[in-house]
Amino acid sequence: MSERRFNMAGRILALVLLLGAALVAQADVFRPAYLELRETGADSYDVLWKVPAMGEDRRLSVYVRFPAGTETLGDPTVAVIDGAWVERYAVRREGGLVGETISIDGNAVGVTDVIARVERLDGSSQVERLALQSPEFEVREPAGKGEIAWSYLVLGVEHILGGIDHLLFVLALLLVVSGSWRIVATITAFTVAHSITLVAATVGLVNMPGPPVEAIIALSIVFVSAEVIHGRNGKPGITARAPWVVAFSVGLLHGLGFAGALAEVGLPQSAIPVALLMFNVGVEIGQLLFVGAVLLVVAVVRRLSVSNYDWVTGAAAYAIGSVAAFWTIERTLSFWS
Repeated sequence: MSERRFNMAGRILALVLLLGAALVAQADVFRPAYLELRETGADSYDVLWKVPAMGEDRRLSVYVRFPAGTETLGDPTVAVIDGAWVERYAVRREGGLVGETISIDGNAVGVTDVIARVERLDGSSQVERLALQSPEFEVREPAGKGEIAWSYLVLGVEHILGGIDHLLFVLALLLVVSGSWRIVATITAFTVAHSITLVAATVGLVNMPGPPVEAIIALSIVFVSAEVIHGRNGKPGITARAPWVVAFSVGLLHGLGFAGALAEVGLPQSAIPVALLMFNVGVEIGQLLFVGAVLLVVAVVRRLSVSNYDWVTGAAAYAIGSVAAFWTIERTLSFWS
């Protein structure tokens, strides 16, 4: 009876992984909306509002609501760029927007996150990731370096924990690698690699278009998932023999992905080194939290259902690989959309 219960627990866990993978594949459609307010003069701002497009003539129903007394100057320009509906226009408000609340509403609020950025005339900026439950923020006075550091630290943590493709790659690595020191070496190699390309791309030393990078990242997850399955069949590949080599190589690509996300938010001109450093630290903190959570789950599964662990690992690898294969095809097709 006890063994039957454990067998059932293993199958239920695998089913949860497969269902979660299906939801992850669907969730990739909903990328964050992005609002940028660039101060251009006394009481006036240029507005960039970008939301996920649903084809060439449809978009998510998410809208910016400015405080009373804000007037739009001229007609907005609209274009669909890289799968996003992009609006540009200018606004003016007597007394400016400092101390005022800007909100986001519409039918799609709660479906997609919103990143908001305010760029001031003095080069300082304010960055907010708006909570789905209350998508609004107050435009503040220029922040000191301490506040900038904290904002980008939090942004880094939120980005990695919301970056499902990056997390699935780390998860696939953990399914291959065993032994404490090998895990530490592998995660360290991945961290060093994506830190190098994040900094290099941010300061302009490396420049690669986003869509191919995202497609190759998805393909790398397919590769490591296949390595998990080969290892279970008694044919360990390079990821099992030298996981730090694979982690470092692929980590260089993931760093370009992080840089693309950071480029959308931008860096405050008055504190670029601080913001870049703290964003990277935030990414590492989020990554370590995820690794710790995965290792805890693995320990619990092994303790409760040792006989089913290999079966659960295989199911997880197939689920991760299937989602990543879908992403690879989807992102490759986006080259021509």
